[in-house]
Amino acid sequence: MLIELHLLQSFPVSNLNRDDLGQPKTARFGGHTRARISSQSLKRAARTLLTQHGIDPSELGVRTKRLRDAAADLLATRGRDKEQAQDICQAGLEEIGFAANAATGLTKYLLYVGQPAQELLADYCDHRWDDLTKTVAAAKKRKEDNDKSPRKTATKTAAKKPTKEAQEQAKRILDGTRAADVALFGRMIADNTDFNVKAASQVAHALSTHAVVNEFDYYTALDDLRPNAEPAADMIGTVDFNAACFYRYANLDLDQLATNLPDDTDLVARSTRAWLHAFINAVPGGKQNSMAARTMPQTLLGVVRETGAWNLANAFLSPIADVPDLMTASTQRLVTHFQQLRTFYGDTQLRHTAIASVGGDLGDVPEDEIAPTLDDFVSRLLTATKA
Repeated sequence: MLIELHLLQSFPVSNLNRDDLGQPKTARFGGHTRARISSQSLKRAARTLLTQHGIDPSELGVRTKRLRDAAADLLATRGRDKEQAQDICQAGLEEIGFAANAATGLTKYLLYVGQPAQELLADYCDHRWDDLTKTVAAAKKRKEDNDKSPRKTATKTAAKKPTKEAQEQAKRILDGTRAADVALFGRMIADNTDFNVKAASQVAHALSTHAVVNEFDYYTALDDLRPNAEPAADMIGTVDFNAACFYRYANLDLDQLATNLPDDTDLVARSTRAWLHAFINAVPGGKQNSMAARTMPQTLLGVVRETGAWNLANAFLSPIADVPDLMTASTQRLVTHFQQLRTFYGDTQLRHTAIASVGGDLGDVPEDEIAPTLDDFVSRLLTATKA
């Protein structure tokens, strides 16, 4: 079973998600340039809101390259020497198949783990302290021997494949079955697919319903202590921006979510509700201090379906243009496209449809599908998942 969210959200002057040149991201769609917000940016914005909607911080994962030092700090609080603890945790990570850079302590990619991971790694290293101490000493001896013979080819020790016991410990340490965000957004570890988690939620890049042309703001700043007799700008720069009405789409596979959070129906239910609220409220943070583009979606279409998934972006394949009310035109285009798909493909797979609009005209939408408030909109969707 899936829940789908289709949102129309208009932003004034903004640069919510910029590219490597600092410009708002764009994409060509339907032969025209559209404003774009990446799915990664939207997921990040939603993830930071989960604790505001019923998920405890302890039920979220941690994305980090600094697992070694976090575990070492814990060992230091238990009376272990901190510098030695770093070496031990370095060896411990290598033993379970996740080496960290010896100089920086960083793993080569971000690990998405549950909150207990640093403590579990500390426990593992504490338990194997003596054996790992020997491993560290042997590694230092090899390095010293190589340093003494610089003209010779340095002796390299091939990375050892973790033992079966170490692999089991790695699964326990990196466990994500109690982390709601890991369950929602998944986890990929390219060189160790055993630790991958299939995302329960899919998120599309948001696209403007109309064509856009990025603009730029020319600004200056003055030195408050400059003498009045010397007027001039002490800083000159530009900031790129656009203003656009976006179509946003995301879905949540409830069966996959239950698989990712086994034997915890309460966390599954709370994660579902939190996902709905978080995505509706998600706004990326790019350039918000200087532009304050804090708007809310004005049209919300929610669908609970047994199978399949419909991204309705093709409603805007032909960009909306020359209309007095862009949001109303976008809403009508969205609703019409959805009704056309229902008529052509049938709606037997649809359990429930709910639509809400902040002061907008929904046209020929059946009265029983219109939700007057956000709470009613969310409640209808959640109730339909239990029917």
